[in-house]
Amino acid sequence: MTHLLQRRQCLAGLGGLLVAGLGMRPALASPDVHRASHVLMGTRVDIVAQGDNTGATATAVQAAFAEMQRLERMMSRYRADSLVSAMHRSAGRGLVEAPPELISVLQRAAELSRLSEGAFDITVGAYHGWSFDPRDARMPAPEELRRERRLVDFRDVLVDPATGQAGLGRPGMRIDLGGVAKLPILQAGLRVLEQHGLRHAMVNGGGDVLTRGQLQGQDWRVGIRDPRAPERLIHTVQVRDACVASSGDYERCFVRNGRRYHHLLDPRTGMPSRGVRGVVTVSRPSDPVNGLGAAIMVAGATAGRHLLSPLREVDSLIVDADDRVWRTG
Repeated sequence: MTHLLQRRQCLAGLGGLLVAGLGMRPALASPDVHRASHVLMGTRVDIVAQGDNTGATATAVQAAFAEMQRLERMMSRYRADSLVSAMHRSAGRGLVEAPPELISVLQRAAELSRLSEGAFDITVGAYHGWSFDPRDARMPAPEELRRERRLVDFRDVLVDPATGQAGLGRPGMRIDLGGVAKLPILQAGLRVLEQHGLRHAMVNGGGDVLTRGQLQGQDWRVGIRDPRAPERLIHTVQVRDACVASSGDYERCFVRNGRRYHHLLDPRTGMPSRGVRGVVTVSRPSDPVNGLGAAIMVAGATAGRHLLSPLREVDSLIVDADDRVWRTG
């Protein structure tokens, strides 16, 4: 499971705003609780599942990881054999076959782009000169970002659900589904666990936690890290059958000349967003909050509260650029 950081640091693709299973170590040590971890989507994904049959539970967890890996292979922009890479190669020349899972993610991205007035935009993949690995940090030159800016426009992502095809309208366009694909991939893993008869489970991936049932009769406890000081917790929540999703400016980042550069880019500039330091949402259905944290990080706290206001069943926490904390619910 994701561990609380012992010192303030940027997370090189691992971690998030959340520490799942806080204070539940005795329950986690039970022989009918199975735990496993894999690195997927550039982050650590943990599964905790409770079941009477140890072998059957382990098989279910293995199947859940296999399904998540299948979807990662489909949607990764880093794999030459992914459908996203096929969209890049065909940009401006036609559509490619897209299965329902990819169509659904692209439709959610389009919806969120409209709702956020472009603050969320998967075509920020055009800004591909960045590396946020502190061991190999790279920042594009201003002129490079200006050239790539013309390729950023969510309206040029073409999706045809009727034919099961998708594409990009102009040559050179690229997409990055990191902000909107992770939660559906984690959902798919949880769905596999349920199909195997597991009613009590948690899937935790890089700051997003999905839960079903309870752990040894107790609701899951999730600690929320303070983005102003990631070594401490700002809040804890107890959940069952719920989603806790987070975004923060210390995930996948590096520091240069006293400034933190993180992976959530402003589509208008190609530079890391500066509107919000961290966002956490808690809801029972995960679909309404998918990608919302990334959108709010760019749009800012005021616009973020406007995006959240119609979502009556969503509790949220926003830490703005001035370190003020806003809560709803």
